[in-house]
Amino acid sequence: MSKSKVEVITATAVVDSNTLVEAKIENLKQLQERGVQPYPYKFNVTHYAGDLQKTYANLATGAMTTDVVTVAGRMMSNRNNGLFIDLKDSTGKIQIFSHKDHLSSDALEMMSYFDIGDMIGVTGIVRRTPRGELTINSTKVEILCKSIRPLPEKYHGIHDVEIRYRKRYLDLIMNDDSRKTFKKRSRIVSFIRQALLNENFMEVETPMLHPIAGGATAKPFLTHHNALDIPLYLRIAPELYLKRLVIGGFDRVFEINRCFRNEGISMKHNPEFTSVEIYQAYADYTDMMGLAERIIEGTVKTTHDGSTKVKFGEHEIDFKAPWPRKSMTDLVHEKTGIDFMALLTPSSAALAAEKAGIAIKPASNWGEVVEAVFADKVEGALIQPIHVIDLPKDISPLAKEHRSNNILTERFESYVNAWEIANAFSELSDPFDQRDRFKKQVEAREKGNEEAQMLDEDFIEALEYGLPPTGGLGIGIDRLVMLLTNSPSIRDVIAFPTLRHHHVVQKP
Repeated sequence: MSKSKVEVITATAVVDSNTLVEAKIENLKQLQERGVQPYPYKFNVTHYAGDLQKTYANLATGAMTTDVVTVAGRMMSNRNNGLFIDLKDSTGKIQIFSHKDHLSSDALEMMSYFDIGDMIGVTGIVRRTPRGELTINSTKVEILCKSIRPLPEKYHGIHDVEIRYRKRYLDLIMNDDSRKTFKKRSRIVSFIRQALLNENFMEVETPMLHPIAGGATAKPFLTHHNALDIPLYLRIAPELYLKRLVIGGFDRVFEINRCFRNEGISMKHNPEFTSVEIYQAYADYTDMMGLAERIIEGTVKTTHDGSTKVKFGEHEIDFKAPWPRKSMTDLVHEKTGIDFMALLTPSSAALAAEKAGIAIKPASNWGEVVEAVFADKVEGALIQPIHVIDLPKDISPLAKEHRSNNILTERFESYVNAWEIANAFSELSDPFDQRDRFKKQVEAREKGNEEAQMLDEDFIEALEYGLPPTGGLGIGIDRLVMLLTNSPSIRDVIAFPTLRHHHVVQKP
């Protein structure tokens, strides 16, 4: 069969046929019968709608140019039988004017089989209409992809969040705000990457499949490698591999990538998420506070026209550095009156927490009690950026013991809008101390704590070769994007969030 011959396509793949679908399929057949290829291979675009809107922003009302451009995009409206079409591409929208003075009768007839949702290519002359609309007078129009399913009603867009998340492509077609959110996400990631490169960090990649789940306190996903016949875990954090690279002599490394945690789903939790983890030799956690502030404040300025202030919900949040630094125990003391630094046994700490109305899990250690009270009584009030410093040693198995208090560590968590957005340590480099911490985590796992860490002998062996003093920092990209796009749910900033699977029952 000749390659130029148009093959008539049947629509057996369309499952939920209705009258609108049937009408679009009929138009598809009409195009095919006229020798038109409704799914061509290539189209040469010379200009984009958003760029044209900027270039001709000062073009006078009613003015005609001699400039010929070629654009492509999706038909979003069709008025007066194709006389006026709104074409939308990845940058914006522009009006297309198709008239018998500029197009042949055959071309106009072909356009009568175009539908809203179709992808088209247009060549024509730029003008501004007497009503002030930037317009292309089309001299050539081509079908680039025939749409079979109808788009949602354009004036209302897609407000059903289930459809928005499950069929993101429709959300992006119909909702400009969603497109802006994901464009801003891309800018945020690009800025973070460039900011770190500018400070002489090297971007690296570490494994996604781990023989031992480590680097964070979380429940992992388990899988199996058939050829090697071994269990593997989807990584919960890249920390232990990145520190191996520092041991190997790379003083400044970072990785922007996915992590996976087999935990609940909420407005701020998704089982797979994006973070940036950063390690700097010869630095401590105070250096990481400064780095976190530079990265996050710089990202805010880049996405908010130089301002450090962001509107999120009912709050205006100012990211201007430096941020306050307060210990977790001091914040709890201020909020509840409980001085955990004077209640150093698990039993006395748990009793004080329970008197404050906070349920404590049996066999909780001192640090876990402090963390539970902090989460219940303090976290929700931390709206403006703050570094919560000097976390308990019991809940920080990878952080160095605090140099002035051996029940605390040199660790901080950064909070904004009551969310943890960053976590950092003076990294533990003593292999004997690390082994003891891992053993305590193993004991916790044996008692039923599925989030406790495992004993990683290979990592301890690596530490025995020597890890220089090192500061480590992790920043949650998804939550940062939420804050900078005023998005209330993490699903708004992840293109394809994890959702409950809808089983489709195929009829025989």
